[in-house]
Amino acid sequence: MPEATTLIRTAYDRLRTDVLDGAWPPGSKLVLQQLKERYEVGASPLREALNRLASEGWVVHHEQRGFSVAEASDASLRDLVRTRTAVESLALEQAIARRSPAWEESVVLAMHRLSRTPRSLRDDSYEENPEWERLHRQFHRALLAGCESPLLLGFCEQLYEQAYRYRQLAARKAYRQRNELDEHEALSKAAMAGDLVRARALLTAHYERTAGFLEPAAALKAA
Repeated sequence: MPEATTLIRTAYDRLRTDVLDGAWPPGSKLVLQQLKERYEVGASPLREALNRLASEGWVVHHEQRGFSVAEASDASLRDLVRTRTAVESLALEQAIARRSPAWEESVVLAMHRLSRTPRSLRDDSYEENPEWERLHRQFHRALLAGCESPLLLGFCEQLYEQAYRYRQLAARKAYRQRNELDEHEALSKAAMAGDLVRARALLTAHYERTAGFLEPAAALKAA
């Protein structure tokens, strides 16, 4: 039984990573035989992993027709951007209101580390840099952590996960067309200055700029 659980967990982790990274494009059919060959796991663990991903909304289960990757539509993207902006703006407002030397230090340090890490592993094209992704998450966590609300931060984490797949799709189109470092630095400085109005505006622009690289829906499927 422990071995079966490990196989399911391995299949789930790898499948989820590939779906979020865009290795399996939005709307693509997940053929069991192809999955078995790619992940070198049996059909039973894969079905369990797919059912779990379906319950989380990353894939869709079609009765009698198997599974496919959840669509990445304009409507769902805009809904995500609006919701994430609203929730994170509230967290940011509370973080600035409760500002402390420890919070400011954590944001400055997170920004410094992110600034020293390349966005892509390649200079001529986009190839995800896992270290940049880790530090990017840390920066956004640090920025909002000052709100000191586990419930609110939990919502922010969920929305970050939802946004990750869209960011990966956008990164391939946006690479060298935007300066994310400048966007993060401006947001960090506004927060450190206690300028909530500017910080909110920059946060909104940051997320809407990502969405702009993915609209219309055809761009999502072509990414």
